[in-house]
Amino acid sequence: MKIVNIIRLSAIGCILLISCILLIDRWFSDQAASRIFDNTESTPARSVGLVLGTSKYIAKSLNPYYQYRMDAAQQLYQEGKVNILLLSGDNAHRSYNEPWTMKRDLLKSGIPEQDIVLDYAGFRTLDSIVRAKSVFDANHFVIITQRFHCERALFIADRNRIDAICLAVPEPIGLAGLKIRTREVLARIKALIDVYILDMKPKFAGPKEPIERGPIELEGPNLPT
Repeated sequence: MKIVNIIRLSAIGCILLISCILLIDRWFSDQAASRIFDNTESTPARSVGLVLGTSKYIAKSLNPYYQYRMDAAQQLYQEGKVNILLLSGDNAHRSYNEPWTMKRDLLKSGIPEQDIVLDYAGFRTLDSIVRAKSVFDANHFVIITQRFHCERALFIADRNRIDAICLAVPEPIGLAGLKIRTREVLARIKALIDVYILDMKPKFAGPKEPIERGPIELEGPNLPT
């Protein structure tokens, strides 16, 4: 009987744990829904577009997550929705430099170099979002990434009193997309712990490098209360 009780309690515990994780995942989606836009036409203008970095290639093939973000950043700029693109990513070593790779591709697409700013210390989403405000003095910007990533990024922005919105770009479907989405569930749990328990800060905090903004007028400020 003891073994049966242990199995029963373990099963109940697993069900409760999974239910809690799924509820947290759903809450992340709900809290960001009103600040996510699915196309450039409906995205309100912001002075700065923050592009969250990722690897350009996966197993020597072009990473679709990367390409969708680059295409959207280029389109936002060309439509006049942003006038500065802040490229934030990992600069792990000389042969792996996400910000520079993004800059090189945007330059090829015709974006002027003076309208591109690099953040080499965007080692993770929290660093990229918080540093946009604390280092680059941007407090009203549009994030450019996939929807699931938007939801976590906007949670971090909200908890740091940053007025951010997000353009949700397409994402791959199938097994590859499922694996990424599964990892995202765990990343959201970690984000909660980082923000509410550990009070995590960016790995590198400064120095200040304020972005020189253009004359774009902000639409619909959404500063968290």
